[in-house]
Amino acid sequence: MQLSPLVQRFVLHFGEMGSRWGINRTVGQIYALLFTAARPLNADQIAEALGFSRSNVSIGLKELESWHLVKLSHQPGDRREYFSAPDDVWAIFRTLAEERRRREIDPTLSMLREVQLESPADPDDRHAQQRMTEMYQLILLVTSWFGDMQRLDVATLEKLMRLGSRVTRLLEAKDKLSGALGGKATRAAGSGKSSRSKQ
Repeated sequence: MQLSPLVQRFVLHFGEMGSRWGINRTVGQIYALLFTAARPLNADQIAEALGFSRSNVSIGLKELESWHLVKLSHQPGDRREYFSAPDDVWAIFRTLAEERRRREIDPTLSMLREVQLESPADPDDRHAQQRMTEMYQLILLVTSWFGDMQRLDVATLEKLMRLGSRVTRLLEAKDKLSGALGGKATRAAGSGKSSRSKQ
């Protein structure tokens, strides 16, 4: 199986980027190949296309299966397993984000929760605990927000993301309006007090 220059470029780049994201370069290239393939591929085809050993491909596919990033299928009259990437890019994004949260964020939150239950006597440890509490609250806020985003249907999520900076402008306008209304309410309350004092 010969890769076109277009696909080869994507596969090589994805492998390099994967290594920066904490994904094995081989795994990244296998996934890039499956993502761009027009039909499911078996391990032999993947090994031939990428120039990897069959054992490296098997290890890479097991890793992708553990991340729920590949689909397994069979073809009539063929005992071999065929692999493909999900068609929906949003499903891929959601799966990857959820797996990273489960593997990387959740253990950190558990450790930070345990730290908050301790009662340090040393001032330096109390300072360190306070800093860890701040980190816990930030991570919890971000993961809660991301969880809310994950529950949105794709159409709503896409609309929200396309709003971009308009969301910031809307929030700024809301804050200005709240400030203006709050100022009027304060002035009204003040004038009410002064009129009562004159009586």
